[in-house]
Amino acid sequence: MNDDAPLLTVSQAAQLAGMHPQTLRQYDRLGLVTPRRTVGRGRRYSYNDVERLREVQRLAQGEGVNLAGIKRILELERHVALLERQLAELLAFQAETVEAERRVFAAGTTGDVVVVPRGRRVRRTELRVDVDSRASSGALVLWRPSPRR
Repeated sequence: MNDDAPLLTVSQAAQLAGMHPQTLRQYDRLGLVTPRRTVGRGRRYSYNDVERLREVQRLAQGEGVNLAGIKRILELERHVALLERQLAELLAFQAETVEAERRVFAAGTTGDVVVVPRGRRVRRTELRVDVDSRASSGALVLWRPSPRR
């Protein structure tokens, strides 16, 4: 089941979070936890919303943080999550780029391009590639030398 699906009414979400329904309405007005709306403008909460409500309650009652502070904490947590996703994407892109730069290519005796492990000297006999003479790949290989460091 999708935890982000808006299934719960105000009273159901309030009961699961251990709060009064009016508290949920107040949190919605303040922008702490914003439920989705039905066509008739009724609030619908997801299970993720209920978890956020519990977090708001923990910060308010357990940590003594005021509602403005809680709102700022939640905004910063969302921002950090976004930055972590972007960092993961950039690290994956960097790993792909580094891996691509580590590849060394050589021309085989038949004209095909083969990948050679970096730091390994290749003999002509190792560059032979068995190619099906009936099938022509028509592949075009582009190579751009990396700048000297």
